[in-house]
Amino acid sequence: MFGILQAIYSILIGIVQGVSEWLPISSKTQVLLASQTLLKLNFQQAYTFGLFMEIGTVLAAIIYFRHEVWSLIRVVTLRGSQTERKLFNYVLVTIIFTGIIGTPLYIIADSITGVSVGVPMLIIGLVLIGDAVLIRYSRKKREQGVNTRKFDSMTFKDYIIVGVVQGIAALPGVSRSGITTSAMFLMNFEADEAFRLSFLTGIFASAAAFFLTLIKSYANVSAALAFIGVYGLLIAIVAATIVSLFLISFLIRVASKSKIVYLITALGIIAIASGVLYMVLGNAGIAVVS
Repeated sequence: MFGILQAIYSILIGIVQGVSEWLPISSKTQVLLASQTLLKLNFQQAYTFGLFMEIGTVLAAIIYFRHEVWSLIRVVTLRGSQTERKLFNYVLVTIIFTGIIGTPLYIIADSITGVSVGVPMLIIGLVLIGDAVLIRYSRKKREQGVNTRKFDSMTFKDYIIVGVVQGIAALPGVSRSGITTSAMFLMNFEADEAFRLSFLTGIFASAAAFFLTLIKSYANVSAALAFIGVYGLLIAIVAATIVSLFLISFLIRVASKSKIVYLITALGIIAIASGVLYMVLGNAGIAVVS
């Protein structure tokens, strides 16, 4: 029977998903930890449930980027403009290479232990701090008259790079938004453009992860549903969707301001601290995952 406790757990997991999906920290890892703590799932079950929960953030992204999504539909119906066709090509190529890289990594993730999660978290933290330096440097270059890049300057090679790094995010501990925006910063894209393009492709990467989870690991999803229930899942998805809408809007607005440098630096420090703590506890034999 669905009760107040399950409702609270559902809201908390939804909030965790809605917040962590769009920040440069791994939503899979955060939901994994929350699911282990609240639902008492094992590592593989919690990891699978984290991928399944991305349906809430997919809905939010579709709502927020509804004009871009409509542009993609126009291309499919052969009515798109040149800019819309370029956006379609970007999404298509990115999806293909995300699948090529991400699918085998998702399969490998079944054999990953909890201790191993700390390593990519540590790496992502270091990359984030480097990103903050890159953003600050890119703004100085812009002030000196050196142009940073926007979507219209993207090439086929750029599409492939984004798809490959997004595929790597299938591993536990790797932030999809963090790794894709990092790649775009390295390619000298403006911060707000990097976030927008990363979030847009995230719709299809997350949707693919959702369906792959249903096909490959339905038993693990069922284990979570056995405790949280269908109503609990719906509450979690709604919570994730609402939180995601606010956070997407906030991040894209703040990405064009200097404060994004401090935000990413702080997140990098948090990721490093979390990764180190995870590794220390695991090496000490403490059951950070059950």
